[in-house]
Amino acid sequence: MGRSIAIVEDEPLIRANYVEALNRFGYDTRGYGSRQEASSAFAARLPELVIIDIGLGDEPEGGFDLCRELRAKSGTLPIIFLTARDSDFDVISGLRLGADDYLSKDTSLHQLAARIAALFRRIESLKAPASSETVIGHGPLKLESERMRVSWNDEEVPLTVTEFWMVHTLVRFPGHVKNRDQLMREAELVVDDATITSHIKRIRKKFIAVAPEFDAIETVHGVGYRWRP
Repeated sequence: MGRSIAIVEDEPLIRANYVEALNRFGYDTRGYGSRQEASSAFAARLPELVIIDIGLGDEPEGGFDLCRELRAKSGTLPIIFLTARDSDFDVISGLRLGADDYLSKDTSLHQLAARIAALFRRIESLKAPASSETVIGHGPLKLESERMRVSWNDEEVPLTVTEFWMVHTLVRFPGHVKNRDQLMREAELVVDDATITSHIKRIRKKFIAVAPEFDAIETVHGVGYRWRP
């Protein structure tokens, strides 16, 4: 039996489609139509990964509340928001509550499956001996590839999977400009320029929260971004 996934989505047809699709990818997927239904099930046993919509029935912020509950139960449970609400405010709110990734419902099933697989790889890598790590160091930055973990002056920066791969792309070749297409390819994204810009803004904010002086990501206008050498 595959890894267990729960999807919390109040629209029955959408929920059923995702459950069927993820089962085809080899996962043991169960769907829940409300925060209360999901909370009751999770009180008995947590799944290995949870996918949550934000608006759940008569609770416009039900997904946020459920994410908060889950993070209180487990600091490592992979959580993905999959929602039609894609404003910067909602994305930042979801990530601040502890979600590992935040995806639009426009995301293809193959991209969703890639994110799920990446999160499961990260969980497995956290169990691996530290000696097996591939580590990239650049000044105060430490990037542990297998664990998908980034730290600045030994303080962890809580990046999503998407954000991690963008930073990884920039840090591998400091001083080299990476354009939108290169960042999308590494992060397994197909999005517009504005969305790439939003991701970079959130990455900067997360580093600045750890180190207010952070200025390592440079915008090269009209071209892309680079990590200062």
